[in-house]
Amino acid sequence: MSHPLLNAFWMIFWFFLWIMWFMLLFRVFADLFRDHKLSGWAKAGWIIFVCVLPFIGVFIYLIVRGHGMGDRDVAQARQSQEQLDDYIRKTAGSSGGNGASDTGAELTRLAGLKDSGVLSEEEFQRAKEKVLA
Repeated sequence: MSHPLLNAFWMIFWFFLWIMWFMLLFRVFADLFRDHKLSGWAKAGWIIFVCVLPFIGVFIYLIVRGHGMGDRDVAQARQSQEQLDDYIRKTAGSSGGNGASDTGAELTRLAGLKDSGVLSEEEFQRAKEKVLA
């Protein structure tokens, strides 16, 4: 007796597992190339190991080096945020003279205080009006 709905369910299930597998594989490769502490030979060894024995290689990689994957993600995000902040500071600072740079820095500081919860929305608006006046 055939059950086409059950067969469709299993096909979708295996398809999503296959997609998840590729996402995990790409994540491992991205982590390998992101790690600056690992030598080129070690990276090549891991890549060969993952390509030759894909399932075992990825799972061993996650066991051996998985704890640092999150740390490297956070470090990458922090570095990207710092680069963006530097770019914004340089761009805002180059738009005017020293007064515009001071105003921009003060507004950035006030926005940071508001985002961290130190200033309420009303206090932020009052301080912003003082700076812009």
